[in-house]
Amino acid sequence: MSFKKAALWTLFWFLIATSFAIGVFYYQGSEKALEFSAGYLIELSLSIDNLFLFLMLFSAYRIECESQRRILNWGIIGAVIMRLIFIVLGISIVEKFHWVLYVFGVILIITGYKMAFGKESEPSVNDNWSVKLLKRFIPVTCDTYGDKFFTRIGGVLHATPLFMVLLLIESTDLLFAVDSIPAVFAVTTDPFIVYSSNVLAILGLRSMYFFLERVQKAFVYVKYGVALLLSVTGIKMLLTMWGIKVPVPAALGIIASILIGSIIASVLFGKKEIPAVSCINKDQSSNK
Repeated sequence: MSFKKAALWTLFWFLIATSFAIGVFYYQGSEKALEFSAGYLIELSLSIDNLFLFLMLFSAYRIECESQRRILNWGIIGAVIMRLIFIVLGISIVEKFHWVLYVFGVILIITGYKMAFGKESEPSVNDNWSVKLLKRFIPVTCDTYGDKFFTRIGGVLHATPLFMVLLLIESTDLLFAVDSIPAVFAVTTDPFIVYSSNVLAILGLRSMYFFLERVQKAFVYVKYGVALLLSVTGIKMLLTMWGIKVPVPAALGIIASILIGSIIASVLFGKKEIPAVSCINKDQSSNK
């Protein structure tokens, strides 16, 4: 996928989400439309940081471009299913035990602090719990076999490194959902709004990944914006303990300001280098 195509598809999915917000406004009113917009921006912001992890993972294990697309496609399908399960469970728990929201708030603040001040480490497949569990049931090959997730060697079914990376992405998204869904709960617990904002943000991840692959060096401060967003969302949740409720329009303004501010800071003060080798560069070379 070329850089231009990735940018256009990223814009396309953003416009789809904008159109959906207009539809929510028309059928359910301005309050629900604002809740959707805030939830979408929260999920989108957190997804950007998650995509940087995917970039590190694909680079560390030298996954070919075509295989990256295949892994991302299946990863998105898995994420959509997992979010549905998490949201249904999360909302049912919050409805029965409202104090859980305060626990979510503390978790978000701690996560934001760790994201801002913790050390980044290169993701490891072999140390991941899901991969360790996989190896208990099926052997794993050292070599890739095209874009196959499984292959037979000597009549025995083996998983390939591609499937291990997919498994790591899905398990990472599982942990990521623990942060992103409670963050949306700070805005609304309406199942339709929570799930639709999550899904529309997730559907645009594939094209956004190939867009960020090219400009990742110029977005170095987005990570800190996301960390601040998590912390502010957590504080918003805790404020409800004292009856202080932040209006949805104000919450939306804060979320948008943090996201836009981190992007502007990255553009003005971040590194301007572009990766020398990327899937985008390879695609463009192959098209000449």
